[in-house]
Amino acid sequence: MLGALPVYLKTDSYGEYIFDWEWARAYREHGLRYYPKLVAAVPFTPATGPKLLLRRDLDEGGGEGRRAVARALLDAARGLGDELGVSSSHALFLPEEELGEFEDRGFAVRHSLQFHWHNRGYGTFDDYLGALTSKRRRQISRERRQLSEEGLIIERLTGEDLTRGHAEVMYRLYLSTLDRKWGSPYLTAPFFDEVFRTMKDRTLLVLARDGATRRPVAGALNFYKGRTLYGRYWGAFEDRRNLHFELCYYQAIEFAIERGFDLFEAGAQGEHKHARGFLPSITYSAHEIRHKGFRRAIGRYIDEEKEWLAEALQDYARHDPYKP
Repeated sequence: MLGALPVYLKTDSYGEYIFDWEWARAYREHGLRYYPKLVAAVPFTPATGPKLLLRRDLDEGGGEGRRAVARALLDAARGLGDELGVSSSHALFLPEEELGEFEDRGFAVRHSLQFHWHNRGYGTFDDYLGALTSKRRRQISRERRQLSEEGLIIERLTGEDLTRGHAEVMYRLYLSTLDRKWGSPYLTAPFFDEVFRTMKDRTLLVLARDGATRRPVAGALNFYKGRTLYGRYWGAFEDRRNLHFELCYYQAIEFAIERGFDLFEAGAQGEHKHARGFLPSITYSAHEIRHKGFRRAIGRYIDEEKEWLAEALQDYARHDPYKP
């Protein structure tokens, strides 16, 4: 095998985190079908990663072999789309080095915004705090101090410390978040069982318990690979002040510093992350729209969106949470 390009035939846009619902609505208003569509993505996961899975030795000889296989995969995907009668094809959360391959095949590249925490060589959490402006440093210290008065026990669990009981607790926490947000529970209890059994060496569960009863109160689920930590799911059975920030951000940052990780991707969206040291980062997706009229209209929208994001990045830079 030289390479692969996994794609999904989708009849909705749930779980993608690159929002095209308005595109689908516009199609419908013009009497056209937007679904089905082809999507290359890791399901329900807003994390950047390769979509063109190519053998490493294809890079030899100037990379022409790599480009040839990439072209063949994208041509095959287009042919599959023709057979299935899709309106469009999409590749989500692409690494920057793959963009050229998709652009060469007529895909429009869309920009989106996430907030990422970068390890600047910190040895301790206090080193990280010391790099922030005094306003942000006081804010985080105040939030952690206030939470310490709640009488909670906070654990960071990974590897053999994770049990099937923890998987059950995290599933219930996951459902609690969806109940509050009127979301759809696309993950099941067996999913959490499987992950906690087969990926425990790449899983971090931050769990808060009541100090008196030991009863679970809240939890945050993270995964890690290489030198990157990925924040994924959070849930709480009770509302406790600043608990979300502690479990989803501060405990994860402490873990990343201890492990020497370079990057912490805490998930999609969330401007409140910026004040806590997460800097805006552009993520990329690629879109091939079959209808000529909509290809032009969506292309204009994507260009305008890029201009808006560029202005947003300039504004964030004027409010950098780190000291000069």
